Amino acid sequence: MEPLVSIITPCYNSSDFVRATLNSVIVQDYKNWELIVVDDKSNDDTCKIVEEFTSRYRNIKLISLLKNEGVSNARNIGMLEARGKYIAFLDSDDVWMENKLSRQIAYMEEQLLTMTFCSYKRINEEGAVISRQIPVPFSVSYKNLLSHNMIIFSTSMTLRSAIGDLKFKKAGHEDWIFWLDLFKKSEGGHGINEPLVLYRIRSGSVSSNKLKAIGYTWKILRENEKIGVLRSMYLFSKYVVATVWKRLK
Repeated sequence: MEPLVSIITPCYNSSDFVRATLNSVIVQDYKNWELIVVDDKSNDDTCKIVEEFTSRYRNIKLISLLKNEGVSNARNIGMLEARGKYIAFLDSDDVWMENKLSRQIAYMEEQLLTMTFCSYKRINEEGAVISRQIPVPFSVSYKNLLSHNMIIFSTSMTLRSAIGDLKFKKAGHEDWIFWLDLFKKSEGGHGINEPLVLYRIRSGSVSSNKLKAIGYTWKILRENEKIGVLRSMYLFSKYVVATVWKRLK
């Protein structure tokens, strides 16, 4: 029997994009999945759009939160509801290629891997592709990840048993912190160099605010990872160079 994949999609005021995101799950050629959408108290039509899908598909569930508490809380709630052998995260503005799940499941089942991620292409708010394929390494360890987070969250799939009781922390760059915490206790992740995801760049997003992102990076190295000043400076410089280089691709 094909293993169940639990897809967790946090959303907040995503009415402009969430329909395309959910449709990209519907058309997957891998069919044994459940989709858990956690709405973080949106004040637009996000929930109304998601309810159109829940009324048609029994394996799509909407959890509407009564209070806005951020993406970390929404993802944690989604993980508590997940029943699958694997957990895949999909942000509410990104889009999957139709073979995304099948490609990752086949690779992970054959090689007995705990976590995989894949390359991607960037799209703008209108959905137009604005980059070539962004390649990813064959594998990533905790040490590799310290100098640069090369894992786009919507490209990831993780064995649920490897996550265990790990939770997202409410902090800037919560994605990066999650992988650092996970890789401390696992073998790391393995990359698939196929562009199976379209990653949307939005104005005003955390990833587009470079000064804020730089501040988060330094804070994570010093406070979350407890790394000394000199080594933090070295890792920080590598992070900045890698980030600039990736944007030039």
